[in-house]
Amino acid sequence: MNSAETAPRRIVYMGTPAMAVGPLTALHAAGFDIVLVVTGPDRRRGRGKTTSPTPVKAEAERLGLRVSHDPDDVLAANADLGVVVAFGQLIKGHLLDALPFVNMHFSLLPRWRGAAPVERAILAGDTQTGVCIMGLEIGLDTGPIFTQTMLRISETVTAAELAENLVDVGSKLLVETLRNGLPLPTPQVGEATYAKKFTSSEFFIDWTQSADEVNRWIRVGGAHTLFRGNRLKIWQAKVVHGVAGRAGEWSDGHVVCGEGVLQLTEVQAEGKPRMDVASWVNGAQPTPLEMFGDVDG
Repeated sequence: MNSAETAPRRIVYMGTPAMAVGPLTALHAAGFDIVLVVTGPDRRRGRGKTTSPTPVKAEAERLGLRVSHDPDDVLAANADLGVVVAFGQLIKGHLLDALPFVNMHFSLLPRWRGAAPVERAILAGDTQTGVCIMGLEIGLDTGPIFTQTMLRISETVTAAELAENLVDVGSKLLVETLRNGLPLPTPQVGEATYAKKFTSSEFFIDWTQSADEVNRWIRVGGAHTLFRGNRLKIWQAKVVHGVAGRAGEWSDGHVVCGEGVLQLTEVQAEGKPRMDVASWVNGAQPTPLEMFGDVDG
């Protein structure tokens, strides 16, 4: 679509995970005609043969919208615009040639192009992030920006909390942008960084890192260590000072890091529910100077 075009009448929506549900719901509530929703395939649940729809598919079916798993179905949808939010696949060139697309991306581009912008922003210690409504190109998140909004990143916010906030402000921005018609886009300016997908090994806590760095992994979600050879997931912690020792050493509710100390507040032992650290201590009875992460992850 060219600059300042009228609002699109017929939309194809492409998205897959929970983060893409809010924008779909917002567009539907705003009265846009969503003629097709394209999403990832149903996934097998557990060890059986039962499958579950993607979060976007479940929402689309609740709204009574037509759903497809084949991106090429866009070609026959007779739409004015494609809207992409965390679809999980690059949109191929023949689709971009057939229909204009916008993408809602959860960072201030060109910082954190790619799959995990929310988490990588937290891990890098960024103090701000945001949402961009951008044009789609063949390249990975390289397109020009139509509109954007900025959000502060607090030192305590988790990735889940930040994602929820971004979805909220981004959904409103998307609706407003499409209602008003796309403005003139501006090219991305600045150094590009890439938010690569995570590997499971990255979430094994390295206690030789600083307390701030370890706590960022905890805020992202999924950070874990080993205690007496068993996995212990750390859900919440607080950076404190005044305790010294070896990295990974337990001391009265605290774990020593390479620089600084973490006070654990919520943990989850293998096979157990999440619990406050006092409840875990009552059961595990960790001894002074006992080590975390004493077995390779």
